[in-house]
Amino acid sequence: MILAILILLALGIRAFPRWKGYQYTLWIIAAVAAGMLYPGAFSHWGPVDLRNKWLVLVVIQLVMFGMGTQMRLKDFTGLAGTGKGVLIGLACHFSIMPLTGYLLTRIFHFDPGIAAGIILIGSCSSGLASNVMVYIAGANLTLSVAVTAMATLAAPLFTPMLMKLLAGTYIHIDFGAMMVEIIKIVLVPIGAALLHDYLNSASPAGRRFVTAAGVLSAVWLLILATGWLPSDPVSGFFAGAILVGIGYHALVRRCPRVRTIMPYISMAGIVYFTTVTTAAGRDNLLHVGLLLFLASVIHNAAGYFFGYWLSRLFRLDKNAARTIAFEVGLQNGGMASGLAGAMGKLGTLGLAAAIFSPWMNISGSILANYWRRRNTPPPQ
Repeated sequence: MILAILILLALGIRAFPRWKGYQYTLWIIAAVAAGMLYPGAFSHWGPVDLRNKWLVLVVIQLVMFGMGTQMRLKDFTGLAGTGKGVLIGLACHFSIMPLTGYLLTRIFHFDPGIAAGIILIGSCSSGLASNVMVYIAGANLTLSVAVTAMATLAAPLFTPMLMKLLAGTYIHIDFGAMMVEIIKIVLVPIGAALLHDYLNSASPAGRRFVTAAGVLSAVWLLILATGWLPSDPVSGFFAGAILVGIGYHALVRRCPRVRTIMPYISMAGIVYFTTVTTAAGRDNLLHVGLLLFLASVIHNAAGYFFGYWLSRLFRLDKNAARTIAFEVGLQNGGMASGLAGAMGKLGTLGLAAAIFSPWMNISGSILANYWRRRNTPPPQ
């Protein structure tokens, strides 16, 4: 009954313009309820193991590709006018959240896997949710997009480094393996999406270059498939990304409506992760659910608070400080879930992301609307 009500609310809330921004949050809450109420239904579907490492990888890559289609190459070129803000944003992002997460694990004494998951969500890059909240708040959207883009590029280095330093006493962290997983989970699919963006305005010479790269990528994948050379999954993933980017560009040219569908595909993937993670960790959630929720609320609030006031301390204006608050407080839950799935620890390492993600959307929406009413300039 509860699940049915949540699903109906998620479907019907679009009819109310003032509240339709909460539809995604309601779907996430419904996913948590489904995982808690029917855990057995989200373990296997027939012969398909819903927690299979390769299935998790494919879904998270699809989610990240969908997010990447909302980014543009020019997002990475806005550093000239926002350089100071980007540096402050990155410094705050990769210090406040991981350190706060570590402090919370020392205060609440969670089991090692769950504790490591709190640090993991704090060590991930910011996601596109921060850009949405900054837009609603009427803050500095250019700065927000630049920080998100640079944090995404920095994640393969900073996330495993922070996990090794802060979570290494809780679980075994293989720095190199985690770096490779983040490259596969984040950079490869987003790179494929950005290749599509490049092709939208590429010169004839640029298009010929990309076509040649596509042919070489196809040949390289065939060589890897034959087993003539030692397995090299990273190069294989990059080759696949080139083909996906070219294929998606061709598809969009034939059917432009595909672009409007991609955000919903990303949302569906995150709902899948949330449901499967909750089902896998149901027993743990029954024991620590309320405490983990409280830790998530504190973690999220600390990101907003310290992100804002440290930015003000470094002489950023109010709009830039509000932007950094969102960039620090809102994390990429999909990335955290994907890493937990890749490590085979969805039911422990992935729990913090399953709780943090719906709450950050609720709190972010509330804060964005509050700041918008506080006489901020119009969205950029």
